[in-house]
Amino acid sequence: MNDPNAIFRRQSKYMFYLLAIFVFGYAMPGFKPLFLGFIIGTIFAFFNLFLLIRRMHAFDRAVKKGKSIRSMGSTARWANAILAVAIAWRYPNEVHLAGVVIGLMTIYPVIMIDSFIQLKRSTMEER
Repeated sequence: MNDPNAIFRRQSKYMFYLLAIFVFGYAMPGFKPLFLGFIIGTIFAFFNLFLLIRRMHAFDRAVKKGKSIRSMGSTARWANAILAVAIAWRYPNEVHLAGVVIGLMTIYPVIMIDSFIQLKRSTMEER
């Protein structure tokens, strides 16, 4: 199994590329609220990824010590997502709500694409 830190670094790199694209999109006139929503949602999604990796480390340490862990931190990630949506809800003229929701979901395609890339690399190395 891959090291969670290596996975986090790879996926962080992809998220920063996406953020750079969204920042360039923010410069386009007429699309500022939408791309600001993408940016805010992606930043919160990145933080959710960080929280998940941190909980995975805590889970790993607990298993090695033979202890159990309460949860994988779903409540904190939900609260983080609710906070991102609350920002869009509070400032509807500056931040597009759908952009925030799409931004929050960017981590899932990043995780899937990274998994496919790593699967392809591992099968190429076996040959």
